[in-house]
Amino acid sequence: MTKTKPVKNKRNSNHPSGSLSPEDRALWARITNDVTPLAKNQAVYPDRGEFKDNADRSQRIEPRGQRSVEFSKITTQKPSYGHGYAPGLDRRTQMRLRRGQLAIEARLDLHGMAQQEAHERVCRFLKTARNKGCRTVLVITGKGRRQDGGVGVLRSAVPRWLNEPPLRDWIKAFDYAAPRDGGEGALYILLRRCK
Repeated sequence: MTKTKPVKNKRNSNHPSGSLSPEDRALWARITNDVTPLAKNQAVYPDRGEFKDNADRSQRIEPRGQRSVEFSKITTQKPSYGHGYAPGLDRRTQMRLRRGQLAIEARLDLHGMAQQEAHERVCRFLKTARNKGCRTVLVITGKGRRQDGGVGVLRSAVPRWLNEPPLRDWIKAFDYAAPRDGGEGALYILLRRCK
């Protein structure tokens, strides 16, 4: 009687069970590069119980006391833009925006404005620029350094405004300007085209 040798799986021969090869790790890193995890209280859990009839379908069974969120709210919620982070924008355009290599077609300087006035001016400016077909604009907020080390009001408020309606629907991305255009005291804003 001859003994047969067990066949080794080439893929797992160099790695212990349960670990990933360098190729698998690189693939996983590429796939999850732009994934943002949900907060723990936003997780959606499938229903585990059976419903008696259609009238009971509105009553969700909550596993382990967790509050579930409606699926439609999660899927329609747009991810927030950040400095240099714009989901759906290709890396080349992001890099050109960050380096100031896109032609600036309009500028707005917010120095000396109160928050309310600045918000109105930013909204009017972006709407006008978009309607004129501008693609890249510069908004100068000023660095607004405080004695306590904090950041200026407009410098922190403008990115927040850009993530709120209606401005969120008008822009594709934003990032700090290059030093020659104001550095962290200014923003390059890439606008969406009018439909």
